[in-house]
Amino acid sequence: MCDRSRREFLIGSAAAGLLAARPDLLLGQTSAKSADMAVTRWSGTKPAADAAMKDVAVKLTEQAINALGGMKRFVSRGDVVWVKPNIGWDRTPETAANTNPDVVATIIRLCFDAGAKTVKVGDHPCDVAEKTYVASGIANAAREAGAKVVFLDKTRFKEAKIGGELVKTIPVYPEIIESDLVINVPIVKHHRLAGLTMCMKNYMGVIDKRNTFHQAIAPSLADLTRFMKPRLCILDATRMLKANGPKGGKLEDVETKWMLAAGVDIVALDAWGAEAIGRKPTDIESIVKGQEYGLGKIDYRSLALRELAVS
Repeated sequence: MCDRSRREFLIGSAAAGLLAARPDLLLGQTSAKSADMAVTRWSGTKPAADAAMKDVAVKLTEQAINALGGMKRFVSRGDVVWVKPNIGWDRTPETAANTNPDVVATIIRLCFDAGAKTVKVGDHPCDVAEKTYVASGIANAAREAGAKVVFLDKTRFKEAKIGGELVKTIPVYPEIIESDLVINVPIVKHHRLAGLTMCMKNYMGVIDKRNTFHQAIAPSLADLTRFMKPRLCILDATRMLKANGPKGGKLEDVETKWMLAAGVDIVALDAWGAEAIGRKPTDIESIVKGQEYGLGKIDYRSLALRELAVS
């Protein structure tokens, strides 16, 4: 074998071996682009000032989305995107009753950077919306990021065929489900009835007559989640309300963790959130029911998972 042929043979063999060990490199793909779920944890100095805390939330969110392959994986140019945080309660951010406003603002910016035409932000709160939107900090953060803040008009909810095993119809807010993409952005927190409220339960903010779910909340949430067809969920665990949820109000019930998870598997994200707050995923009925419905996997570690230390 001549020197040139031998050299080409060795290069080819090395490349074949590399692709066998790292198939994600094929066609220019990276592990970031192929990830189904990403978890970011802050590993730097714990922030003391509000400005530093904002910087942490921004970095955690950006790197989680980048690890999934970037927002362009989900948002196409000209899309109308609805960002659905938890804005349910007349509570300030440090009480961890609502989604971190800096996480929400970062998601909005990333959507616009990916080519979104319009980004809307709204929820169907339990407390008065005019108070929750302001106290949570989300309305101001969303507007500053260029989003349209929407107060859901109760007269506009329309009965929709859910087609679930338990829930057949429920009033749904049309403007949300007619969007090109709904990004589900809940916070991890305790809930007296459901055990925990995370990604699946956050969809209750798109419906009316929610008391009908309280008779059998786990299968009802699974029915609603199947109807919503989740494509991207971002689970805020920067602060977590560990007791007296969902409204809370006592700072001693809040644990600052500076973590965040994002992904395409809603059951996996809720399972991770349960572990993050100190619960077994299999003890949360909605997570179990979600897997039974084929909505995702409780064993999130079996997915294409990236875990990143951020500083």
